[in-house]
Amino acid sequence: MHTTATPSTARPRSVVCLSGGMDSCVTAALAARDTDAYGLHFSYGQRTEARELVAARAVADRLGLRQFLPLRIDLFRLIGGSALTDPAIAVPDAGPDASIGSSIPVTYVPFRNAHFLAAAVSWAEVLGATRVYIGAVEQDSSGYPDCRPAYYQAFRQLVRTGTRDGQIEVLTPLIQLSKAQIIRRALECNAPLDVTWSCYRETDLACGTCESCVLRLRAFAAVPALDPVPYRASAVGESPE
Repeated sequence: MHTTATPSTARPRSVVCLSGGMDSCVTAALAARDTDAYGLHFSYGQRTEARELVAARAVADRLGLRQFLPLRIDLFRLIGGSALTDPAIAVPDAGPDASIGSSIPVTYVPFRNAHFLAAAVSWAEVLGATRVYIGAVEQDSSGYPDCRPAYYQAFRQLVRTGTRDGQIEVLTPLIQLSKAQIIRRALECNAPLDVTWSCYRETDLACGTCESCVLRLRAFAAVPALDPVPYRASAVGESPE
């Protein structure tokens, strides 16, 4: 189903990049609170592709998004270069606190968010949406270069000069928050974290040891709150230090 722009005096429309993870879920909840939000999900050959799609669809349903559009992008699987898309590169266990974010990890997918944002802006133009949301986080992240504020400042300029009206905002409402602060924000806005998926490796029970799982578990411990996502028995109740 393709939705085109129609004149309206209702709330503004937005497109939300919805991965199915915790950060995109909270971002989508904020977008749904303030706009008529449309969810855009990308399957790009990642290891947990099918599980992330299930999570993203569940988030969209729970938040009552106006439409959920899943897209497939095959180039990342074909070019490789990331542990998320190349089966020859193992997903590592997380290192100690100090090492996370100190260098770009093998789970970085080269220039991925530019492709996601380009598709989101394209759909926003068709919808007549004035906002594009993405759940990028600089603090407590794994050091990905496409999660830095400067990256989004540059992309906003690109949108201003490369779209029909130049009026689409690219919003990153979580970018300066820690993971623990994001969980607190989720609790405040009733974001459905129970249907999200963050694990880089597994699709049934989260491994609890990859960087994404460890960052999530540490954040819930810092709040403190119980993570509603199931983990392997060896990870439950352990401090992922």
